[in-house]
Amino acid sequence: MSTLHLDRYLLIQGVQQTFKTKKGPFVALKDIELTVKKGEFITLIGHSGCGKSTLLNLIAGLTMPTEGRLICAGREIAGPGPSRAVVFQNHSLLPWLTCFDNVYLGVERVFAESESKKQLQERTAEVMALVGLSHAQHKLPHEVSGGMKQRVGIARALAMEPQVLLLDEPFGALDALTRANLQDELMRIMAAKQSTAVMVTHDVDEAVLLSDRIVMMTNGPAAKIGEIVSVALDRPRDRVALANSVQYQEYRTEVIDFLYRKQGNPALKAA
Repeated sequence: MSTLHLDRYLLIQGVQQTFKTKKGPFVALKDIELTVKKGEFITLIGHSGCGKSTLLNLIAGLTMPTEGRLICAGREIAGPGPSRAVVFQNHSLLPWLTCFDNVYLGVERVFAESESKKQLQERTAEVMALVGLSHAQHKLPHEVSGGMKQRVGIARALAMEPQVLLLDEPFGALDALTRANLQDELMRIMAAKQSTAVMVTHDVDEAVLLSDRIVMMTNGPAAKIGEIVSVALDRPRDRVALANSVQYQEYRTEVIDFLYRKQGNPALKAA
């Protein structure tokens, strides 16, 4: 792959998204320009209603932009596909299948024509081990914890070997300790796979801990990219050590300043 494609692995050019409503056109996103390098971890952060998930859906190909275009690895995004795998806040596992079979289902859809059943099973087992679930692979979803369900969702996405991993607040419904453990696991997995990722979050600390860059969205409607913070913290990152890091606190303050001083709380403004 050319250096150009590595530096502009995911390219979002002049994207606008308008929805038809009973009250007329609603412009959710306007003039979105963003370039993501291969191997980068990008987070999208902003107040509710600023279009973070809308932008993620556009990258996933679940919706098409009203204007502009999105390009992944040199190809224009024209719909959903295995090159972009999504991990949602709701794990979306099939309850009648084991954790292993939930992952295998995704693997089979992507690689069935090129690999034997044994190879598909080995691929599934490998990614289950990567997320630390070898011991629970034969359990049903209702037999494992919420955090383990999310690991299965991450495993299913990674097993498809996507060019870009998309995460829509995957830890939002979890307790603080489980969330912290999965954040650490995600950092380890992303380092091992050298994956490119775009993640939606409302959590400032999560954004600073995980990101190479934090993309901060302005309030909607017609939300835009307001500012981008480059997080130059060494990897691997240790959350305990970072708690006393002046640099970490500066990044955190910069994001909070944008969200609450420059943007304010849209709910309070509406009231």
